[in-house]
Parts: sequence; C-alpha cells; structure tokens
Amino acid sequence: MHVLIVLAHPERNSFNGGLVDVAVTQLMEAGHSVEVNDLYSDQFDPVECVQHYSHHDVDADYFYPLNQQRDHYQQGTLPQDVQRELERLERVDLVIFQFPLWWHAQPAILKGWFDRVLVYGGRYSSRMRYDRGYFRGKMAMLSVTAGSPEKAFQPFGRAGNMAQWLWPIHSSLYYVGFDVLAPQVNYGIQGGGIRYQEEAAMLRHLEACKETWVSRLMSIGSEQPIPFTGWNDWDSEGVLRQTSPMRWRLA
Repeated sequence: MHVLIVLAHPERNSFNGGLVDVAVTQLMEAGHSVEVNDLYSDQFDPVECVQHYSHHDVDADYFYPLNQQRDHYQQGTLPQDVQRELERLERVDLVIFQFPLWWHAQPAILKGWFDRVLVYGGRYSSRMRYDRGYFRGKMAMLSVTAGSPEKAFQPFGRAGNMAQWLWPIHSSLYYVGFDVLAPQVNYGIQGGGIRYQEEAAMLRHLEACKETWVSRLMSIGSEQPIPFTGWNDWDSEGVLRQTSPMRWRLA
C-alpha cells in the first residue's frame, strides 16, 4: 500500500509533525511505501485566484474559478503546484491528513488545498460525485489534534460534537469518491500558554497518543469506512428514499 501524509502545521517539530514521523516509521516497518507532503514547507498557496491561470482572458471582467479549473485541466495547463498534488494523489491507496483543529476546522492552508487541488471537471463533476467519485477505491482519513479534553468534544460538551466539526471535511472527501475511515483524534494537546496539566503528565499523555496511533496503523488497511448514502439511496430530488434503512435507524 502506498500512503500519502498531508501535513498542515507551520512547525515541523510540533506534535503534529511527531505524529507524522511515527506514522512514517510504523507504515514503512509494515512494508508500505510512504510519501510526506508538508504544505507549509512546500509553501503551498491556498488562495484560488486568477493569477494561477495562464490562459485566462485578461480582458474578461469576471473570474469563474470552476470554469478555469475545468478548462485548464482539459488543456493540461493546470498550475504546476496543483498538478504536483494531483500526481501525488494518483499514486496513493491511502491519504492521511494530519492537522490541528483551528477554529473548529482545518487550517486555512489545508482548506485552500481542497479548494485548488480537487479541480472541477477533473476530480469531480455533476456526474462524478459521491459513490461515483473519481477517487473511489482509495481511502482517506483525518488525524487531528485538539486542545480541549475529549469530554468537552462530546455532543453536550462545551467544545461541541467533534463528529460535527469534522463532518464537512469527511463529506468533501466522500464527495470526490474516497472511502473515508474514522478519524484519529488526539484530545488535550495543549501548547504555548494554554495548559490543563503539569508538564510531566502532558509528556506522558503525548507518548500515550503516539502509542495509540501506532497500534491503529498496524491494521489500518483492513478498516471499514464510514457508511455514507449514495446515488441509489436518493430520490430524484436528492432526498433519502422512504424505503432506505438508513432513514429509519436510531440517531
């Protein structure tokens, strides 16, 4: 199995960076090949704009990002950094996104990666989505760190339900066809001036998180993905059919 790890943290020596190192070691020891994509180190530009497109009509008075993505994909003239990212995704069996939860979402550089790399007309279209998506047969998962304790991220916790915070990213990955694995979430990862426990206890906690990550990676290729509904589950208006078992399961 070939694994791509997309790191979105500005400090390579951070705990997020350490989780990448742990994953690389464990996966390679298990016989997998691994590629690391450090978005900050590569200085990936997350901002979609007209300057990225060489064939855009400079006299046009309106910029249509999706049209430019589609046209440049068809012409083979996508921006070099986007083409590089697409080539990396072509090689993978599993892509792991490693990032801290910032303001209840992924860092801007990773959101911009989604905006620019998953190009319209090339990686999704009106017909090429969900369980008919381009990346079907490939797996994706999120490896996330959060500052508050785990109980705070439960449905009635003060930080809100983690499943809801990660749902937009999971949905985006499924939208382009990935089999989305359950996320690996490390809670209570504090840094800087925010501390909930003494340093010694924190270090023990960080090591325990790494050990849990290693344990999961040992069998990552055999996990079942998160169940999503697909085209055959929806009616002509995109609503879950009355006959779908998913409609009647307990929440």
